[in-house]
Amino acid sequence: MAVINLENMEFWSYHGCFEEERRIGTKYVISVSLAVDIQQAMASDNLHDTINYQEVYSIIKEEMDKPSNLIEHVAGRIQQRLKERFPQSTQQTISLSKFNPPLGGQIEKVTIVL
Repeated sequence: MAVINLENMEFWSYHGCFEEERRIGTKYVISVSLAVDIQQAMASDNLHDTINYQEVYSIIKEEMDKPSNLIEHVAGRIQQRLKERFPQSTQQTISLSKFNPPLGGQIEKVTIVL
């Protein structure tokens, strides 16, 4: 068993409950970990025997491009799509951070981890 990590993918997206957030947007950073058996890939050197990182990134980008009120909803959609596309992954961890959330004070980011 191994863990494949895609770390600190940056997106400019338009999620939030306030109209301003959905109009102006902000920076988001996502990291994903996928647990998977890579024994076959180690022996075969064949991309089809592991998880294609480009497909993972494409799924995440597609979901980040769909505006939502809550980052919990976005992270949940990403998790569901990754489970559907990569059933060989026995465990996924998704960390989604929203930078400069409008909370009335100085805060770098808020993060949800699934």
